[in-house]
Amino acid sequence: MSAESPTASMRRFLPFIGAAAALLAIASAPWALDKPALNVVFKPLATLCVIAWTALSRSDDGLVKRWIVIGLVFSLLGDVALLWPVQGFLAGLVAFLLGHLSYLVALTRRVTFLSSRPAFGVWAIVAASVLASLWAGVPADMRAPVLLYVTALSAMAAQATSVWIARRGRPDAAKWRIVAIGAALFVLSDAILATDKFIGGVPLPTLWNLSTYWLGQWFIARAAVRAPEAA
Repeated sequence: MSAESPTASMRRFLPFIGAAAALLAIASAPWALDKPALNVVFKPLATLCVIAWTALSRSDDGLVKRWIVIGLVFSLLGDVALLWPVQGFLAGLVAFLLGHLSYLVALTRRVTFLSSRPAFGVWAIVAASVLASLWAGVPADMRAPVLLYVTALSAMAAQATSVWIARRGRPDAAKWRIVAIGAALFVLSDAILATDKFIGGVPLPTLWNLSTYWLGQWFIARAAVRAPEAA
């Protein structure tokens, strides 16, 4: 039996390091430890672990992996910008918008854009419902950026769903189901964040927003990783 390479060993531990960093970032909230410095350190670290895990993974499509990593890097920039929730909100929105567009490019490597009209129709309804619930609380100068962002986010989720639908019955179907669930979790995370910011009244927003966010990112990153059946 061959010894495990240092790279493989490092990659195996990254999810545990990422989970610990995520827990510490969440625990920085006022309702928990109330230590903002923990968030500054461990929020970027949690996303860096996803980036490293993805970059060290074997992939069956180098371009998919490249665009997923690019999307994760934009997400990291968004994480850093949102360490300043007011001043950095627009910069964070733009960074995550570019991240979703990167994911969208990666996902179109598997099926063509709009290949499943029903999936796009369902996600359009979800996006419209979220916007309708938030619209009254969104400042006038932020409405165009928010609309653009929600369009890109829902398109990414719809494309992930389309890939899963197209790959059903194939050896890598389970992998793409995980990716589609990850995209849905990202939508849920942003809906929680936006509701808390523009409407308010969300209990423990940091817990629900960040836990669904990082779980979604780990699941989306699976798109870059070769399925066990194909290894």
